[in-house]
Formats: sequence, structure tokens, C-alpha cells
Amino acid sequence: VQLAESGGGSVEAGGSLKLSCAASGYSHIMGWFRQFPGKEREGVAVIAPSTLKPIYAGSVEGRFAISLDNAKRTVYLQIDNLKPEDTAVYYCVADKSLWTGSEPCPVESAGIQYWGQGTQVTVSS
Repeated sequence: VQLAESGGGSVEAGGSLKLSCAASGYSHIMGWFRQFPGKEREGVAVIAPSTLKPIYAGSVEGRFAISLDNAKRTVYLQIDNLKPEDTAVYYCVADKSLWTGSEPCPVESAGIQYWGQGTQVTVSS
């Protein structure tokens, strides 16, 4: 599965961005991770294409919303009221492990099968 991200960029605090990621094939798990400068990658949100059930990381506030268009095999991450601390590289991920979204996600960062190239989000104050 190849993942093609778009939508990153530089915005001022308080603005919004919608990241997109088109997948070349079907996966049971799709989502977004991010990596702050000098830090390891961390999960943001995942969604089950079969049920569209999302799970958000505990560190993610209500300003983030993940969605999926199955017809387009495209997952989105809407980020509102952006803050400078949101500045990071955001990665699209996919994994073929079976998951419906009704139970804990079966994979963690180290086990994710497919990663996008990452898209930079920079928020200025």
C-alpha cells in the first residue's frame, strides 16, 4: 500500500488545516501519527474503514478530527484552532491487521506496516 499525503503547510495560530492521504489499496486500519522535532513519532488518531469508528490518542484535544472516504481510499485529519505546539511532521499510516474500531487498536507505532512520507505542519504565533 502506498500512501500519498497532502495538505500540510505554514499557518498562523488559530487557523485550520485539513490533511489528506490517498491510499493505493485497502487496509483495515488507517490513521495519522506525528513527530515533534527531536521526539519519537506518536499516534494522533486511527480509524477503521469497515465501520468508520475513530480512536484518538489521549494527548489529542477535541481540535482534531479524523475521517475517511472509502470510495476514494482517502483519510483526512482536520485540525482546528492550530497552536504553535502542533508544529510537527504528520504521517499517514495504514495497516492490514484486522480491526473494526470496537476494540483497542491491535498495532502500535513500531508495528505499523505502511507509512507516508510525512507532511510538515508549521504553526506560527
